[in-house]
Amino acid sequence: MISKMQQIDERLIIAPVLAVAVSAGFLAVSRMQGPEVAYFAAAAIPPGEPAIEQAARQVARQATQAEPLLPPKRPKVDRPPTQSVLALSDWFAELKYDLEHIREKGATVPPAFLASLPPDLGRIRETQERKRLFFQAVLPLILRANQEILADRKRLWRVQADDRLGRAIPAQDRLWLRAMAEKYETDPGDLTTLLRRVDIVPPSLALAQAAEESGWGTSRFARQGNAIFGQWTMEKAEGLVPLNRDEDKDHLVRRFKALIDSVRAYMANLNTHRAYRELRQGREALRRAGDPLNGLSLARFLNRYSQRGDHYVDAIRDMIQGNELNRLDDARLAYGQATDPEA
Repeated sequence: MISKMQQIDERLIIAPVLAVAVSAGFLAVSRMQGPEVAYFAAAAIPPGEPAIEQAARQVARQATQAEPLLPPKRPKVDRPPTQSVLALSDWFAELKYDLEHIREKGATVPPAFLASLPPDLGRIRETQERKRLFFQAVLPLILRANQEILADRKRLWRVQADDRLGRAIPAQDRLWLRAMAEKYETDPGDLTTLLRRVDIVPPSLALAQAAEESGWGTSRFARQGNAIFGQWTMEKAEGLVPLNRDEDKDHLVRRFKALIDSVRAYMANLNTHRAYRELRQGREALRRAGDPLNGLSLARFLNRYSQRGDHYVDAIRDMIQGNELNRLDDARLAYGQATDPEA
């Protein structure tokens, strides 16, 4: 049997401990739990003990304060990350997605694939915060598109090796070669040209161009058409009319169903259009020399991407250097994480 004195002694010990714990935020991490904890703490106090009763009243006051107790716990909300900047930031925090960890420690990038950017991205007043969120949003998409290209490039290497060794190319590979040749606008028998075109775009280069072309994701084309690379089209059903288009022009800015489609189309453009032949040759030269691909060295071949010419090249190079994007060229997607393919 526990004596009444022992019960009182236990309550005398428990009550102050609970008061301190609640004050520090270890028990009451949200306002909804506060009154319940306060009631439990008060119930453990023996009557007629002024000092203990004062501690209980302090706990009760804290439980009903307008401000949440510290340390605050980030609420779990069922909001799509494309809804707002806050929802997107919460999602990245939940995934422990930190660009500095990737730059400094070589951490992998979570497969956080956004279908679109949040509409209030332009309302972020702090420039560095807006940049960070934009790069976080676009980087996984770039890595995903590059990963798809690398898978095709690996298969192409195998087919080319079999061809050089005089081995018969299986029927399924021949059909695949025709599809790849059509996609990359070349002859299916010209494996050398096809291999030069089926290659990745350095993340630093793609990130810099996306930021430049979309105004950090705030342009009308980015918001209404998921167009973050400013690609033109002549198809009226597929494009948005530029507001400042000259009267004698009829081009449109191509719109996309999702951001990943914009990234894939951008890479296909660099890998096929005759305006970027020198870029592909420069990339191939880096490959042959055994040097890593980097956006800073390949940016000089983008003078025909914009009417600004060399000034555009300077802007892209400044973007890469000013934001240390070259340190993201080795970034890799993480595997085995439970995230939706697109959010």
